[in-house]
Amino acid sequence: MTTKPLLIDALAARILDALPQTQCTRCGYPDCAAYAQAIAAEQVPINQCPPGGAQGIARLSAITGQAIAPLNPEFGSEGPRTVAFIDEDWCIGCTLCIAACPTDAIYGTNKRMHGVIEPYCTGCELCIPVCPVDCILLERVHSAEPGLASPTGWDAWSDGLAYTARMRYAAAQSRRAQSTQAKRAAKAEEAAEKRSDLAKHSRISDPEELDRKKALIEAAMARARRRQT
Repeated sequence: MTTKPLLIDALAARILDALPQTQCTRCGYPDCAAYAQAIAAEQVPINQCPPGGAQGIARLSAITGQAIAPLNPEFGSEGPRTVAFIDEDWCIGCTLCIAACPTDAIYGTNKRMHGVIEPYCTGCELCIPVCPVDCILLERVHSAEPGLASPTGWDAWSDGLAYTARMRYAAAQSRRAQSTQAKRAAKAEEAAEKRSDLAKHSRISDPEELDRKKALIEAAMARARRRQT
């Protein structure tokens, strides 16, 4: 009963190792791991990853046995590596790009200018649409050899960059999950405090009505706890 899911998970792990870890979502999935899982389950083809390009498709073909096919243009085109750049003259410090960055490559605080840590930027472009003042640009990483065309796909990337991006993405996901849990815990504590002395926090003075409201609140909190499990 469990053999097939285990085989799919093992295959998905191998596929994930072969993806560039840009976490750009251009493949149509929320991250590289989700795309790897879909490929392993034979739900999607292997030609939906623009950052990996033709070489990435060849890597995935060798792992999955799927035939090599051109990159599907519906998901983008293969290109040189890019990194984000924030124009300090226009940045308003809204922090929306920080929240959107999958690898925590953007630093800054509220109402203060933000910046990009170039080695950690995957060129995912996720920060661009959320910027309300259009102050984020993409800059091409040029070839180290003057006069040569900029490399594309895996030739512009590297296993080292992919590993760093993967580790930073995992750390960012963990940090954000912990932050969400902390916020939920704080809200639950606040709700419990109000529930314990509902008369103090409510305009209602009728004891029966207060009991009814308390029961409604407890039922709502129970539903919320069930959704979290």
